[in-house]
Amino acid sequence: MPETSTPLFRRLRGRVTGLAVAGAALALLAPVPATALTALTAQAGAAAADPVSVLKYTAKERREALAYWTAARIKAVGKSVDLGPTGPRAKPYKGATLKTVGRLFFVNARGADTWCTATAVKSANRSAVMTAAHCVRMGSSPGNTNTAMVFVPAYNKGKQPYGAFAVRSAATPRTWENDSVNDMSALVVDADKKGRELTDVVGGQPISFDRAVGGTVTALGYSATRPQLGEELLRCVGRTKREHGTQMIPCDLTGGASGGPWLADFDATTGKGKGVLVSVNASLDSLEPTKMYGEVLRSTAKKVYDKAQQS
Repeated sequence: MPETSTPLFRRLRGRVTGLAVAGAALALLAPVPATALTALTAQAGAAAADPVSVLKYTAKERREALAYWTAARIKAVGKSVDLGPTGPRAKPYKGATLKTVGRLFFVNARGADTWCTATAVKSANRSAVMTAAHCVRMGSSPGNTNTAMVFVPAYNKGKQPYGAFAVRSAATPRTWENDSVNDMSALVVDADKKGRELTDVVGGQPISFDRAVGGTVTALGYSATRPQLGEELLRCVGRTKREHGTQMIPCDLTGGASGGPWLADFDATTGKGKGVLVSVNASLDSLEPTKMYGEVLRSTAKKVYDKAQQS
């Protein structure tokens, strides 16, 4: 029987659930040992003035991550989770290939293989990727972080047309690390095997901060619903609305779509338009979703993005 489901932590400000796929134990992560808490508290105090927390991976860890995510392992993780049939609002994306959007594979803090969705964005270092904070670390639990993170842009049915990029660092709001608030993250990835930076290979979506809520957006993600089971990119199209202190669109994407982009000024049928990233998939209204929530990208999100693009 497949081990399933979204991490069932409750967001403090509303009746919504996170939507990262977990291969085991509903992504309920192990408690941090008491001895570790003392060190973490000291670190938190020293960094309190910085609103951004950065998780870094060593060169050895990055090499191991690329070796870990073989084609066979990727195929297996997709088959390990079945969140039911794809809903009526989530349609296969059929427009021009979105080279910037891909699957983000990682091992969660319980040791389970899993994935989210992420997007290459324009950045000073040409290496920044946007996703959800819960795809990087458990909220309100500083010691529970993910490992072996690899971004595969334009993933489709086992194909990796632009290769895989190991994640070098991940910036999240410190409010997420400590209080499960502001579910967005900016990653930095290594160059590919040919020494090329990410956006030199696939391009990057423009990103907008403090954009007014109320426009039409396309939400994209590799949902773990059947028949796709994470192998194909799905999309929802809807008009944003303020709700629970975030923004919402009608959408039934679910686990695995976490971190996927909300693109404004984008034609979901043809794939044409600027495709300005204005949020990422963060949470759902229920296990049988009708609503998708995403953060309004404000000053904290800009600081997280800047920390990444300047790394």
